[in-house]
Amino acid sequence: MIVVVDYGVGNLASISNMLRRLGAEASISSDAAAIETADKIILPGVGAFDHAMRKLREGALLPALEERVLGHRVPLLGLCLGAQLLTKWSEEGREPGLGWVDAVTVRFDPSRATGKLAIPHMGWSDVKATRPHVLLETEESEPRFYFAHSYHLQCTDPSLVIGTAHHGYEFAAAIASGNVMGVQFHPEKSHVFGMRLLQNFCSLDPNVQVAHVA
Repeated sequence: MIVVVDYGVGNLASISNMLRRLGAEASISSDAAAIETADKIILPGVGAFDHAMRKLREGALLPALEERVLGHRVPLLGLCLGAQLLTKWSEEGREPGLGWVDAVTVRFDPSRATGKLAIPHMGWSDVKATRPHVLLETEESEPRFYFAHSYHLQCTDPSLVIGTAHHGYEFAAAIASGNVMGVQFHPEKSHVFGMRLLQNFCSLDPNVQVAHVA
């Protein structure tokens, strides 16, 4: 069973509809007991970093998530803000992040860009795989995904980055640290490309883990 975590922040209906189209066994839940039995977990997110972290903590879901993700190492996929919550902290706020990946979340930096940099980054962008990973496997030569964000992931260890996109400069668009994965874009808004990525996540064997969480 895939559990989409409902903590009051996220495009829950869009994600649920896409999983249903894939024929995946999935539920949307704010119940810790459901998380404790999940085979895979999706952590969505839209809005501000601090607000999302407070909502996650207030919902008393963190102990169940930590036990399932860090203890049992079930696959977890963070989407957009949900991916940013996996990092240690964000320049957007003051709340500590989950710290499940060796990364931070930073605002787009105009000084690094070639030409004028529009913030937020909104719209479709190509995502280029930087190393083989099942999450980004596709038959499409130029997979494109929908982005809507002003902040992006910045990994201390470059090997955690599995895909990049370009907006003024190259930035991490997809990361993976063992069973913990995150994408900066919205697969639930990315049509056939997003459906393929979610299908790849659904097909992961929850009993096969080759690396530890950072």
